[in-house]
Amino acid sequence: MCDLSHDYTTDFGFIVDVPQIRDLVAETARVTREIPRNSARVEALRPAFAKLLASDGWLPDEFAQPDHTSGMGGGIGQYALYRAEDGSLSLFSLVVPAGASTPVHDHLAWGIVGVYRGVQLDTTYARTDDGHDDARASLEVASQQTVQAGSFYTLLPPDGDIHYVKTVSDMPSVSIHLLANDTACIWRHKYDPDAGTVTAFRSGYSNVRCPEDAKGT
Repeated sequence: MCDLSHDYTTDFGFIVDVPQIRDLVAETARVTREIPRNSARVEALRPAFAKLLASDGWLPDEFAQPDHTSGMGGGIGQYALYRAEDGSLSLFSLVVPAGASTPVHDHLAWGIVGVYRGVQLDTTYARTDDGHDDARASLEVASQQTVQAGSFYTLLPPDGDIHYVKTVSDMPSVSIHLLANDTACIWRHKYDPDAGTVTAFRSGYSNVRCPEDAKGT
């Protein structure tokens, strides 16, 4: 864990309680309640998410720092900003040092990912096998995109759910993730495209605890 100099004591709810996050969470709750299709939900949330990315000053400095003890490795920090106690929604910042990359991983939920600071190269994979073997996967690169600060993309599993990001700016990149699960606390998957292997992993947050019995899907 990072040695965070803050006084946030909750593991759930508004870990960072600012109007910008409250507005996005409220709009996500409304959209989720009123719109049944995930693809339509992420489209409806574009304006609210873009507004958050365009706002300055709401993200505390301690949630924009690398974490050299994190479960993601490579100095990557993953900081919860909001977590629904029922596991249905999370908002978090992901800090990737300059030149570093995340593992190839999935999310297992619909959502939106955008860059707040720095620049990321996003590489997305498609599975070419039938998924019958839980320990193996055949992957091929489906797309690559350079994501600048203020830009974002949607996640709609299974399409585009397997990816990795690399910081290609001279400064660490900070991305903001809105996802319809408690992403860092569920068991999900890490992939080695060259070896064709799949490993269960739980990345954990850098600033809050995961329940010991949290399970993935």
